[in-house]
Amino acid sequence: MLRTLLSLLGAYKIYEKWLLHQIKGKSIPEHIAIILDGNRRWALENNLEPWAGHRHGANKTKDVLKWCLDLGVKSVTLYAFSMENFRRPKEEVENLMQIFREKLQETLKSDVIHQYKVRVKVIGRTHLLPEDLQEMIRRVEDETKNYNERYLNLAIAYGGRAEIVDAAKKIAMEVASGRVKPEEIDEKTFERYLYTAFLPKQDPDLIIRTSGEERLSGFLLYQSAYSELCFLDVYWPEFRRIDLLRAIRTYQRRRRRFGA
Repeated sequence: MLRTLLSLLGAYKIYEKWLLHQIKGKSIPEHIAIILDGNRRWALENNLEPWAGHRHGANKTKDVLKWCLDLGVKSVTLYAFSMENFRRPKEEVENLMQIFREKLQETLKSDVIHQYKVRVKVIGRTHLLPEDLQEMIRRVEDETKNYNERYLNLAIAYGGRAEIVDAAKKIAMEVASGRVKPEEIDEKTFERYLYTAFLPKQDPDLIIRTSGEERLSGFLLYQSAYSELCFLDVYWPEFRRIDLLRAIRTYQRRRRRFGA
């Protein structure tokens, strides 16, 4: 059994090195966004409570961030909790909120965050979150606000339609106050009012969704217009470095013409 396991690990390492060789020297996505899907199904298949799957998935994010940073990715956006997720059972939502508290607390002392100087932002209708979690978010954002080369964006209480509606409301208020004229509103103006306006590159080059589902589920609806999409048949808690490398290889093999 041990010999078989060691053999499999050896094969994995060889495959990983081969994938690295394949993507080396080619265009690496500047901004990767990931829909973290499959936590609950992974838990069910392992006879665990749903929040056990969420916890394993949350633990995975640190590794994935490090893998992305090592490859030269500048921005990573993770879809962690949607507006629709508030409709899940109360106990599951409460456990998710506790996981967010713990992981944000860990972020304050994270070697990866401070070594790579990663600015952390939470995007979404954060006013809907528990007050103590909102305060934790403010602490993490304040602690990393002076980092401006790499970004980790956590989409919590996020919805793509909600983001567009919120941007439209802000613009309407600007027009009503006379600070913006209707004829001045164009795509660039609109983008300044999105949750992602602080990013040097708002639009993800590559969006990955785990678990085998093939839809965006409201994720970055405005920003994803020309993103490359990659759907992987692996649950998020089981996501491996080779899965990331395979997704990047898929991205590199596509011709990006942006409608031209």
